[in-house]
Amino acid sequence: MSQTVDRALSILPLLAQGPADLGQVADRLGVHKSTALRLLRTLHEHGLVYRQGDQRYRLGARLFALAQEAVENLDVREIAHPHLAALNERTGHTVHLAVHEDGEVLYIDKVESRYPVRMYSRIGKPVAITVAAVAKLLLADLSEPERRALAARLDYPRYTPRSTPDAAAFLHELATVREQGWATDLGGHEESINCVAAPIRGADGRVVAAMSVSAPNVVVTAEELLALLPLVRRTAEAISHDYSGTTPPKETEASVDE
Repeated sequence: MSQTVDRALSILPLLAQGPADLGQVADRLGVHKSTALRLLRTLHEHGLVYRQGDQRYRLGARLFALAQEAVENLDVREIAHPHLAALNERTGHTVHLAVHEDGEVLYIDKVESRYPVRMYSRIGKPVAITVAAVAKLLLADLSEPERRALAARLDYPRYTPRSTPDAAAFLHELATVREQGWATDLGGHEESINCVAAPIRGADGRVVAAMSVSAPNVVVTAEELLALLPLVRRTAEAISHDYSGTTPPKETEASVDE
């Protein structure tokens, strides 16, 4: 039975490359045409493949509907939270999760620090979009025309002397973030608060969320917080693998557990 299932599932990536006839499917699987036909008929009955008028087979609409439904029902917050809590337990610092939605970047999860100093951020509250590390990651993933249009319509509040001053500086920062794959806010929103962030990606490689670790400089210096960046990035990668349903490389699994 497991061999039959394996063969049937092997047909799907073959048809993802384009329509194929019965002989091509049988050759790829290394089976007789009658066996390939039984597998194709079963997949056809479930809507996972479709037989065209030229007798070739292609992927069925039901497969795409299932994939879309699965994506829509993924809850990145639910998937990420255990990882965020583990990172908080290990570092003691505040951990955030944010998404880009309807033109705003919103916090959707937060695990508070273990020390008395508390941050004002709240779940559901928009972030300071021109300076927040999570915002930079989410917006850097937009196309260049989208980034330029966004930068042109934003205001640039001077929260601190380190705040992003204008659209040109913002676009430069997004280009840097896009290239390096991580972001920081070192006193850009609040002079006393530093933050490092990493992206969470879906199966297509696009950034679906961003996570960060933040701490006041009375607890750790900016340099000490930046030293946590490899751990933050490994945590984000582990969440990405859970979210996209892919198996992480063994070195990633080991490094997260270190």
